[in-house]
Amino acid sequence: MDQWPDNTALRTALWRAFHIQADKEPYILEDTVGLQLIAPEEGWQERPDIKYTQRLRASVVARSRYIEDLIITESKKGTDQYVILGSGLDTFAQRNPDIVSKIQIFEIDQPETLAWKQKRLLETGFHIPENLHFVPVNFEKSSWWEQLLKTGFNIHKPSVIACTGVTLYLTRAAIIETLNHMASLATGSVIAISFYLPLELLEKEDQPMQEMANKGAQQAGTPFISFFSPEEIITIAKESGLNNTKLIYTQDMRDLYFKNRTDGLSPASGEVFLLARI
Repeated sequence: MDQWPDNTALRTALWRAFHIQADKEPYILEDTVGLQLIAPEEGWQERPDIKYTQRLRASVVARSRYIEDLIITESKKGTDQYVILGSGLDTFAQRNPDIVSKIQIFEIDQPETLAWKQKRLLETGFHIPENLHFVPVNFEKSSWWEQLLKTGFNIHKPSVIACTGVTLYLTRAAIIETLNHMASLATGSVIAISFYLPLELLEKEDQPMQEMANKGAQQAGTPFISFFSPEEIITIAKESGLNNTKLIYTQDMRDLYFKNRTDGLSPASGEVFLLARI
């Protein structure tokens, strides 16, 4: 395969799979589909970015679980559109056939990532249902919103739209434009979008790892651009027309998913979710 997904999508999928191998039960998320798609070389668990990043791994499985709990809850209320902006190797559709049969899922990402994923789903024997829509977008050249509307998305019906791991790479202006589109969703829609705190607002334990991540992203040619304090996140939301909002912090994730664990697993402190209801 010539074109692979970007390293962030691959690493995130491997973190989700490694959770089941490295951490104790109860598992926060059970997801080995991404591992099947990637089929990494033997010994992948020994890679430094996999082996020595426990708190980042915990953050990734927690945010995935949080989003999945959200779409499951909203689908029970009748919401039947789920948009994943920056979907990477998300495998919700493959792991939840009962829920997926009742909703339309729109996965938005770079063309290369989505083409590779579709190819691997077929090669590994996964059925691609008609209600799973791949929306390829070159984010620098075209509007994800325009492409979404061309793919059968109904702007008049409530939706859940999730966006994780994306705002780091966007300018403030691009983030506000994205939120403006989200604010135009139908009444009853729910938005969950992750933002990242500046280094000085992280817990001390997480600062060295974040510094390394910042340098690595710079060297890879995909620098992190945008970090925001909680106050700035709320301000941006209001500027974009989102008023019914709340922030979900790392401590909220710990309370939801990490209580009474015996392995000391706990998420890193850099990520904050903006949850908004239209």
